[in-house]
Amino acid sequence: MGDEQAFVYDSMYPVARFLYETMPNYTIAGYALFAVIFLLSAFVYKLGFAKKLSVGKNAVIALFLLAGGLGLTFLAFFLPVVEGLVIAAMILILYKIRLWREKRENAASH
Repeated sequence: MGDEQAFVYDSMYPVARFLYETMPNYTIAGYALFAVIFLLSAFVYKLGFAKKLSVGKNAVIALFLLAGGLGLTFLAFFLPVVEGLVIAAMILILYKIRLWREKRENAASH
């Protein structure tokens, strides 16, 4: 590994570095990083913001998630995008668990 490549790998955040070091080539690693960002973005959207919408509106949201995921993929090389999405997902999961428990306790007390 050359000095420039080592510098770039050292500057990357852990998930991006892991993908680029373990995938067979850079193209596949880029697509894998995009897929991870898109899936995490969709998961965070579903946990925090999703409502019952029509199929057309869901398709528009998916297109915007794809476009946003593309932009976030370029930022994810040197910024903690994937790590931030994981933290957001964990916070929303904890919130949903707490909300579920409160609903269950309220239903049991009434």
